[in-house]
Amino acid sequence: MEVVKLDLNCIKNSYKKRPCDSHKGLHGHALLIAGSLDKMGAAIIASKACLRSGVGLLTVAFYSENKNVLFHSIPEAMYANTCVMNDLSPYNAIGIGPGIGVDEISLQYIYELYENKLPVVFDADALNIIAKYKIDWKHFNFPFVLTPHPKEFDRLFSELNSESERRSIAIQKAKELNCVIVLKGHKTFITDGIQTFENTTGNSGLAKGGSGDALTGMITSFLAQGYTILQAAKLGVYLHGLAADITLQTQSEESMLITDVIENIGLAFKHLHSEIK
Repeated sequence: MEVVKLDLNCIKNSYKKRPCDSHKGLHGHALLIAGSLDKMGAAIIASKACLRSGVGLLTVAFYSENKNVLFHSIPEAMYANTCVMNDLSPYNAIGIGPGIGVDEISLQYIYELYENKLPVVFDADALNIIAKYKIDWKHFNFPFVLTPHPKEFDRLFSELNSESERRSIAIQKAKELNCVIVLKGHKTFITDGIQTFENTTGNSGLAKGGSGDALTGMITSFLAQGYTILQAAKLGVYLHGLAADITLQTQSEESMLITDVIENIGLAFKHLHSEIK
């Protein structure tokens, strides 16, 4: 299967420019299930990246004890309690996993998605829950994206010895599960089992905690805005890496933080706009 380079020319074909007369209701409402009592940073990072990627509205579900952390860190986001799954009608896409922990409460969120029809991004602890509790993929009757790093990928599917083996299994599983798999790494690999892409942006400054949380927020944002799961994955991965490359203008790969990268998502969009006029 041909592996297509995920570069600017590839992105141009799927990116939809924002209409000048638009309003927040036209850009989707994302729901992020992220964070826990001791991992609120993951929720904040995912939330900021989601909003910086253009979503109209964002609601974040987590423990009520940490509500004020969200309000002080990112006042543009709204809070929802654990009953949010009872009515998903306000939302256009869901991202689940960053910092939620691997426990019975988080497992219940996964089970409550069974009747959902919205597109979902699974990351971090959501992937670990699926692996630990051997969740039956057949219950996922909705479009979804998996965003594992190599260890998470191995927990989901099997212990593998090389990147080439993981890519081969990713293609097979994406086709079998009718989903998109984003295998994160030096050259992040994206596949829906029919088409495959290798990212051309990004650098080793992203090899730090929080980078995956930001990517989850970005892909969820694009899904809420109406992109397909493959388009959202491609845009999220490419712009995430491009923002990191722009960050090297003011930081080194050693000093770069994911919060620096999030602040440069806007410059990544500006670069994209300048190239597609």
